[in-house]
Amino acid sequence: MYTQAMDTMAREGGAKKLEKVLSPEEQRLQERFDARIDAGDFIEAKDWMPDNYRKTLLRQISQHAHSEIVGMLPEGNWIGRAPTLKRKAILLAKVQDEGGHGLYLYAAAETLGQSRDEMLAALHSGKAKYSSIFNYPTLTWADIGVIGWLVDGAAIMNQVPICRCSYAPYARAMIRICREESFHQRQGYDSLLVMMQNGTPEQKAMVQDAVNRWWWPCLMMFGPPDDQSPNSAQGMRWGIKRVSNDTLRQKFVDATVQQAQVLGVTLPDPDLKWNAERGEEGHWDFGTIDWAEFWRVVGGDGPVNRERLGARVKAWEDGAWVREAALAHARKQQTKQEAA
Repeated sequence: MYTQAMDTMAREGGAKKLEKVLSPEEQRLQERFDARIDAGDFIEAKDWMPDNYRKTLLRQISQHAHSEIVGMLPEGNWIGRAPTLKRKAILLAKVQDEGGHGLYLYAAAETLGQSRDEMLAALHSGKAKYSSIFNYPTLTWADIGVIGWLVDGAAIMNQVPICRCSYAPYARAMIRICREESFHQRQGYDSLLVMMQNGTPEQKAMVQDAVNRWWWPCLMMFGPPDDQSPNSAQGMRWGIKRVSNDTLRQKFVDATVQQAQVLGVTLPDPDLKWNAERGEEGHWDFGTIDWAEFWRVVGGDGPVNRERLGARVKAWEDGAWVREAALAHARKQQTKQEAA
């Protein structure tokens, strides 16, 4: 998923167990809120909500927004090196979409009471996180296709349930985002299919190498195992999270194995095998994920953590004159209106 906020709170000291003593009025509002959640109602920005619900949403939505913006970097690096004009136009449109997704999500997060400047300051200082998947480098053109196929495929698997999130502004933003992410996944797979069907032996090897490097980090996108994700239960109780980490991860593996077979690549897991006895219809068993690597990357020690954050800070600083000019123009227009 493009946000792992709920799953990393405990490691980062975000999960606090102090219970607030509610007044009779607050207790009444809490009971009404709980009843609406139980009924499957949507919560709007102006509705009363518990402080922890608001904080959890703000953390998740802002991290999701950060992930969309930072996620532009690994692919944007290849716009000028795309092999054809068609692929360049597709990649340019995709990166532009990601920027738009970030804006939708920042707008949704702002309805919870925090300004965009505050959210970006938290990102630039390292206090706020973004998805661990974007701390891996894009070494070849095949990486761009694999990001579309696997990374965006994992994101779709995780984000479609958020279209039913109990917080309405987040759910509404996700409907359009998921539609566009579906396009991103299809174009990535198509790019790889062209290389695997019509490419040279070197290009086919390049695709396999990219799959080898991205497969395990993509499985980590769904967050830690359910028994190591203590905050997921509350998120599901509130309707923020709809499906557990392990369930989504298994669903992704089951779908992706068949796609890999059509593509003609091998997923880098010697323990990957069909198990007809699991569940009603069977599932693919897969190997053990290196969670030490996951936590190391989340903690800031991934292959390109510093490079990604440095690029975002530089972009913010370089764009200061644009923001200042826009504010100056807005003040000028306001002055004219007041004088009229």
